[in-house]
Amino acid sequence: MPVKQRALTLTAVVAIPLGIPATSYALTDDPPAQKAPAEVRMDSGTPTADPASSPKDEVVSPRPQDGADDASGDRDDDTDDEQDDGTGDD
Repeated sequence: MPVKQRALTLTAVVAIPLGIPATSYALTDDPPAQKAPAEVRMDSGTPTADPASSPKDEVVSPRPQDGADDASGDRDDDTDDEQDDGTGDD
């Protein structure tokens, strides 16, 4: 391969990958500049709590530990970790 052809090939190999993003960047539009509002007003009053939206104390019973909530009674107790494939459908 002549030296001139090698130089052209090297130039193309470098210029094409760099030229594509440069062209894309040059053709994109800049987003409009964001403008801050001329005046910002702060509420000087104290916030009032709405009794209907405040959280309520609720007593929740613990889950049963004997597997009674599971229809099949088969809970994953990690005793079969060697056979477990991690899919959850033992």
